[in-house]
Amino acid sequence: MENSTDYHIPVMLNECLEGLKINPDGIYVDVTFGGGGHSKSIFSKLSPSGKLIVFDQDPDAAKNTWSAENFHFVPSNFAFFSNHLRALGIKNVDGILADLGVSSHQFDEEKRGFSIRGEAPLDMRMNQSGELTAADVVNKYEEEDLVRIFKVFGEIPNARKAAAFIVRERGVKKIKSTAQLMEVLKPCAPKFKDHKYYAQIFQALRIEVNHELDVLEKLLEQSTKILKPGGRMVVMSYHSLEDRLVKNFFKRGSLTGEITKDFYGNVLKPFEEINRHPIIPSEKEVAENTRARSAKLRVAEKR
Repeated sequence: MENSTDYHIPVMLNECLEGLKINPDGIYVDVTFGGGGHSKSIFSKLSPSGKLIVFDQDPDAAKNTWSAENFHFVPSNFAFFSNHLRALGIKNVDGILADLGVSSHQFDEEKRGFSIRGEAPLDMRMNQSGELTAADVVNKYEEEDLVRIFKVFGEIPNARKAAAFIVRERGVKKIKSTAQLMEVLKPCAPKFKDHKYYAQIFQALRIEVNHELDVLEKLLEQSTKILKPGGRMVVMSYHSLEDRLVKNFFKRGSLTGEITKDFYGNVLKPFEEINRHPIIPSEKEVAENTRARSAKLRVAEKR
């Protein structure tokens, strides 16, 4: 079992392992297996009594698995990971890891449509068997829905203008490729910041296609029942929308950030933060792996 970086370079690997505080005989879950970089390092620290369960909805990720009695790959996203664990006879675990970014492999495989480089079909499905594609969103959604997606998921200041340009263009011909979409939105992109603008548009479409925030909310809510007291949850996010959800849940015990207190004024929350502020990659790591630059790592322990 080799830790290859051809598929994806694991971000903040040592920080993730330290955050999990691995018990060699414990049960751990990696809900975003991908290239298996984090998982292989976790597995190397387990005894034969320990277990590692991994999840990934991308069929390509299955190629990175290995055979072992105490290793199990679940070909699914993590929206209902607790049900899958129960089916495996697992009620509680010692640690959960979630690396929420798109893998290098998914970005580099042009036909997936995740990257703003080159020309590719407007796909953006992490699960290739999913029905909704980015082309469906761009060509079929109502203008107001596009405005909402770009404003909320992409944090685009001129979301209404972008949606209007798309609706006008698709009335003439269907928008089929990433390059075509960027050409349509060229008048909307700020000068010298066009790459960032397109990246935000693509982020918004990807979140909508894959229901990423809904899935993250389900993960956080289920984690409170699955983690043992003293168990650790390690979540790495790559944009403010994800990080805000994780921060609210760890710090305040709710997805909205609303605080509930007991009779004595203590905040009612299932987790205790291990790091009050997010851990970010070192300058050296960012220089070696530019896709780590926006990563934020939060660690919390189940009370």
